[in-house]
Amino acid sequence: GRAEVDYTQPVPVASARAQVFYGTEQTPLLAGGRAPLRLALLSPAGRPQAITADIGGFWQGGWADMRRDMRGRYPRHDWPENPALAPAKPRTRPS
Repeated sequence: GRAEVDYTQPVPVASARAQVFYGTEQTPLLAGGRAPLRLALLSPAGRPQAITADIGGFWQGGWADMRRDMRGRYPRHDWPENPALAPAKPRTRPS
């Protein structure tokens, strides 16, 4: 999927709906691995729900809380238990 990157921050932030980051086990780096990147995971409504510099750690830790909250608010969307192993979903419209 695609994520908009905000370069105006001290550490650039890539923002996209959480489903776009499914299947990502490590936070990508910029400039050939020389520049860190933070990821802003958005709700289906486009609101920031979490910002992390360690997506692998987030999937193992904070994801459980976000998943619980998002499943209640957006039950028609996919909220897998282990998103690191789930396929990315560039389009998040419910089926």
